[in-house]
Amino acid sequence: MQSTAPFQPDGGRGQSRISRRTRLAVFLLACGVACGAAGCGRHGEEPPQGQRRPTEVTVVNATPKDVPVTWEFIAQAQSSRQVNIQARVNGFLDRRVYTEGAVVKEGDVLFQMDQKPFQAQVDAAVATQKVQEARREVARANLARTKPLAAAHALSQKDLDDATGAFLAAQAAVEKAKADVETAQLNLSYTTITSPVTGITGAALQQDGTYLNITNSQLTTVAVLSPMWVNFSLSENELQKIRDEIARGRLRVPEKGAYVVEIVLVDGSVFPEKGQITFANFEYNQQTGMFLIRVSVNNPAGVLRPNQYVRVHLDGAIRPDAILLPQRAVQQGAKGHFVWVVDKENKVEARPVLLGDAHDNDWFISDGLRAGDVVVVDGALTLRPGETVKATPVAAPGTSAPPEGGLRPAASTSAKPAAEAAAGSK
Repeated sequence: MQSTAPFQPDGGRGQSRISRRTRLAVFLLACGVACGAAGCGRHGEEPPQGQRRPTEVTVVNATPKDVPVTWEFIAQAQSSRQVNIQARVNGFLDRRVYTEGAVVKEGDVLFQMDQKPFQAQVDAAVATQKVQEARREVARANLARTKPLAAAHALSQKDLDDATGAFLAAQAAVEKAKADVETAQLNLSYTTITSPVTGITGAALQQDGTYLNITNSQLTTVAVLSPMWVNFSLSENELQKIRDEIARGRLRVPEKGAYVVEIVLVDGSVFPEKGQITFANFEYNQQTGMFLIRVSVNNPAGVLRPNQYVRVHLDGAIRPDAILLPQRAVQQGAKGHFVWVVDKENKVEARPVLLGDAHDNDWFISDGLRAGDVVVVDGALTLRPGETVKATPVAAPGTSAPPEGGLRPAASTSAKPAAEAAAGSK
């Protein structure tokens, strides 16, 4: 069968050439697109570092200054005088006079015991005293008669000695009778049980009609509410840290420990009366390793109650020439804490720092910064070493916050030198 294909002068290779040309054109077109996407050519080159737009940050100037220090501790209130009310004599409890939980004054009656047996003892002792006084008068008269007769040798010396001895014995018997009367009267007075202090009363531990003796003599307690003691503790490590900072000159404490103590209640309100440290224990607690400190504070309204938990603020210590930085300016790296410092050429470097204690929303910087260093506060998350920045002073406390993601206004006078230093090299 004869082929009907048309005659091809190139021997059938024409179609192959066209196909190769098509593939070549497609390849060149693809290379052009890729080169354009990759930014090839003079117009697509990355601009030099100096022509990049500086990163906008807010900064603060590291300025050493004396900063008051406030320490906070968890504390517990304690009555400055808590008295156990106990029965001093054995007998029947007649009635409870006071209202449980009420505030009583010194001398107020709390309990009344049955007085009749004790009144009888007083009467008997008084009668005995009168008998002894009568015997003493007889002995006195006998001695008065014996003395002149013995002087006239009408009676012997023995008779005089006997009369003298009888009188002295009668005199001693009278004194003993008086002591018995006083004892009986004291026992009678003990049947009326009063409060020795002004304070708040506890629950009655014995019911009316109970026979009281040495085994159940505890009746109630009365706790003095003003002044109150507020106790807190320092650990051995905390106390040693404070001593080390004082020795290095990083901390200055008031003379003779004259701290001003502020008491904060459970709802966050501040107790109106200020306290003072009045006692520090001479030894550590062997179980907890804690050092007990006691604060005395007036409590005229009775707001503080025994065993109540509060917080105490100790004011009066000062950190001289301390550097404070906002906490958000300090970052955590693999090698520890660091901050970004802006140099005179508006470039940043990571500076390792040693943190001290927290102070409100700031950190004390113990080491790593010098006076006049310009530290980045906001906008530091994307910074790289050597990057150029545009510095703006951080907003002063109390000013309005910037919009979300925006910069803080340059309103802080303390940060103004930092901004000037950062802008001076531009």
